[in-house]
Amino acid sequence: MTDGDQAGDEDASGNGDGGGGSRTGSGPGSGGGRGVGGLLVGVFWNRREHRLRFPWRLAVAAGLLGLLVLMFGSVAVVALGDAWLGGPGGQLLSTLAVVVALPVTSYFLGRRPIRALGLDLDRQWWRDAGFGLALGVVLPTLLFGVGIAAGWVAVTDTFVTTPDAFLGFGDASVPVALAAALVFFLGVAISEELLVRGYLLTNLAEALAGFERVGVRHAIAVATLATAGLFGVLHAGNPSATLLSVTNITLFGVLLGLCYVWTGRLGIAVGVHLTWNAVVGAVYGFPVSGITVGVAVLETETTGPALLTGGSFGPEGGLLVLLALVVGLGLTAWWVRREYGDRRLRETVAVPALRGE
Repeated sequence: MTDGDQAGDEDASGNGDGGGGSRTGSGPGSGGGRGVGGLLVGVFWNRREHRLRFPWRLAVAAGLLGLLVLMFGSVAVVALGDAWLGGPGGQLLSTLAVVVALPVTSYFLGRRPIRALGLDLDRQWWRDAGFGLALGVVLPTLLFGVGIAAGWVAVTDTFVTTPDAFLGFGDASVPVALAAALVFFLGVAISEELLVRGYLLTNLAEALAGFERVGVRHAIAVATLATAGLFGVLHAGNPSATLLSVTNITLFGVLLGLCYVWTGRLGIAVGVHLTWNAVVGAVYGFPVSGITVGVAVLETETTGPALLTGGSFGPEGGLLVLLALVVGLGLTAWWVRREYGDRRLRETVAVPALRGE
């Protein structure tokens, strides 16, 4: 057992290790004459692992994240004014808050080394990131090519800016606006992958693996699907979102989750997330999850059926994106087998070594 997140997770002999890595010692549900007070403490504290249980770790992480966003935002407003918080500035603040809050709470409250969040930044991590960056260019280019061939997409101009776009860059020149868009999408990729895959998927998989009847592999699979669903729901409030767009982004969440649980690293997921958004919006001029981008290498007009092209939501809102998902899954499976020798779920996602053990 790795997390023991249920209050009555062990019997009197200290068993109840649900799937991975038994740790010796008496747990909160083992009785031992601790009384009502001991049981109440056991609801919050895992004595065997000397840390807060998953729900409380999550609550503290959310609180710290919100506090840092408020603090960073207040400092930015005082120093730079309200306008700076829009677009890349606001995303930069959110990314800084995530990058600080989640590793700190994971390290000190979860007793996890930072690498347990998928951030083992070794040579393989960067190789994975390079593959992900390339994949994020190939997939939207495939959709762009299909749209051009079918007559659904037409190029109307090159190197343009649109100040009134949802993600606008004011009077900035095209090179400056492109750089700002790249910074924005880098922040999105890092913060969303660290939050949804690195933190939530990892902690949920570990918590579920603590149930004996679930086991490690099933715990990772369920956590992957659950966080993919959350990823889709998080985009449900975007402009022009539909049930189809939420479903497609959920499927993207499954792909991104597999990139993580097949490797134990966030390299592929961060890479493909970054370049998919940047190429869709800032290269081909499509909306990115309903958000229009105020700069594009190619200004395009989409005239094909919205059911296929995604219309005003962008490619993620149409059926054609399923082609990119299938190709992306196939190429990712090829890469993982090539680099790792197999495509198994990495049990370290749900059974991380705690600090001091």
